Amino acid sequence: MNPKIIFLGTAGESLVYGKQIRNSGGIVLQMDNMQFLIDPGPGAVTMAAHFGINLRDNSAIFVSHNHINHCNDVNAVIGAMTYEGMDKKGVLVTNKTAYNGNEDMEPMINSFSKGLVEKSIIVEKGDKLGIGDIEVKALDAKHDDKNTIGFRFFGSRFNIVYSADTQYFKELGEDYKGCDILILNVVYPSNNKEKQLSSDDAVKIINKVKPKVVIITHFGIKMLKADPLYEAREIQKQTGIQIIAAKDGMVINPISYSTGLRQKTLNMYK
Repeated sequence: MNPKIIFLGTAGESLVYGKQIRNSGGIVLQMDNMQFLIDPGPGAVTMAAHFGINLRDNSAIFVSHNHINHCNDVNAVIGAMTYEGMDKKGVLVTNKTAYNGNEDMEPMINSFSKGLVEKSIIVEKGDKLGIGDIEVKALDAKHDDKNTIGFRFFGSRFNIVYSADTQYFKELGEDYKGCDILILNVVYPSNNKEKQLSSDDAVKIINKVKPKVVIITHFGIKMLKADPLYEAREIQKQTGIQIIAAKDGMVINPISYSTGLRQKTLNMYK
C-alpha cells in the first residue's frame, strides 16, 4: 500500500454539506501499510466507494468530536469494516463525547457499533497510543464540543498533523512543530473573526510551526465564495510555505514532503 492522503470531502459547515456543495466523507490516511479513516462525516461510505477506497482495509477509525459533519457515518463505516461484526476487527479512536455523550449531546457512536470493533480507545489531549508501528498523539483544540481533539500521526517516513475543528488560541500550534504535513480545518477566509479558523489564523499558526507543506480543508460557504485557491495563494505569500487547497477526491503523496526523503536526497550530494 503506497502512502497516500485522500480527501473524501472538504465541506466545513451545515450549509455546505447539507447541499453537498462539497462532500463530507472525511480523510483517508494510508501509511506504513495501514489505512486510517479520520472523521467520517455524511457520505463517508458513498464517497469511499466513489473514490476507490475499500473500508474493509481500515486499520482504525478516528473521531475528533461529536458533530454530525465529523462522525455521522461512523456506525456505517464500522459496519462496513467488520461485516456488521462477523469479522470483529479494527481500532476505534475517539474523543469521549462521541463515545459517551454529555449533558448536551447523545453520543454518535451507538452501543451496537461499539461491540463490533476489536478495540475502542477514548483519548484526551496529550494522550499517546500506538497502532502497529504508528504512534498517534491527541492534540489540544477548542470547539463547541469541549472534548474536541486533533491528531498527530508519526510514521516511519513522515509525520502528519490534523488540526480538527478549533478556534485560534495562543498555544495552538505548539504540538504541531516539526511536522512534515499540516492539515488545517480553515473554515473562513481572511478578515473573519469567528469561532473556527480563518485564513488569518492559519497564517499565524503556519509562521509558528513552519511545516513542509500545509493542506487547508473543511471550507464554509464564505470560504468557498472567496475561493480556497485564492486564499491558499495569499496564505503562501505571507508564510513562504507551500499551501494546497484541498478538493474532494484529491490524493496527496506524503513521501514528497517527508523530512526523511529530503535528508536522503541531500546525502546523495555529499
